[in-house]
Amino acid sequence: MTTALAPEMTAADRCDRCGAQAYIRARLTSGGELFFCAHHGREYVPALRDKAVDIIDETDRLTDTPAAAGAEER
Repeated sequence: MTTALAPEMTAADRCDRCGAQAYIRARLTSGGELFFCAHHGREYVPALRDKAVDIIDETDRLTDTPAAAGAEER
């Protein structure tokens, strides 16, 4: 799996299983793409490892803490 520094996926990318926001994209050797939320990615990605050319996993974005907007000055 590879992880991009800047997110490649947006909120418009949806899980092919449930429609939730996708954080994993698998590009298949057949030329297609599959998108998964973190939950379904954990379920399906292990079986896709030998069928995928590339797997982008951005699930780390779920635990990143964004910088505080408008933090108080001291």
